[in-house]
Amino acid sequence: MAVSPQDTWYVSFEQKRISPAKRAFSRGTETFRSELKAKEFAKQKLAETQNVSAGTLNPHRPKRVISSAQMIQWLEEPTATDAAP
Repeated sequence: MAVSPQDTWYVSFEQKRISPAKRAFSRGTETFRSELKAKEFAKQKLAETQNVSAGTLNPHRPKRVISSAQMIQWLEEPTATDAAP
């Protein structure tokens, strides 16, 4: 996972196993410049698996960690770009 200096959000998700020889719980992670883009990607991943989490990357403040149990609630929250005219 290459993180560009402008990326402030990540979405982590459970990957589909291609073969039984692979690890049982393999995860992938993507990074994003905005919360809106992270939410769009998280929605896509939720169609594939319920094991999706997200958050902000260091040193971004305030620090946010969204667990898979909080994912639906986070997706329904307005983002700063949603509130802008």
